[in-house]
Amino acid sequence: MKGDGNDPKALIREAYLIEGIGEVECRSIFVDWALSLPAETDSAQALRVLIARHAEPAPDHPMSRVLREGLAEPRIKGRRGGRDGRINRNGAR
Repeated sequence: MKGDGNDPKALIREAYLIEGIGEVECRSIFVDWALSLPAETDSAQALRVLIARHAEPAPDHPMSRVLREGLAEPRIKGRRGGRDGRINRNGAR
C-alpha cells in the first residue's frame, strides 16, 4: 500500500488500523517512518499533517502519543555519521 509525501510507505496510516497495537510497536513504526522520509522532507511539517489527519480524530491511540512526542522532541539538523561524517567539505578524510 502506497502513501503520500508525509507517509511514503503508509506506515502511520496502517498503525492506526492495527487493533490492540501498543506504544512499543508504535515507536518502532515511528522510527521506520522517519527513516523512510526523503532527505528533503521537513519532518516537523509531515508530523503536523499526520497529527491532524490521524491523531486528532483518535487522541487516545498510542500512535497519537508517539506522533506528538516526535513533534515535541528537538530535532537534529542534518545527518551525522557514515561516510559523509568522515569526509570534510574538501573531500579529505
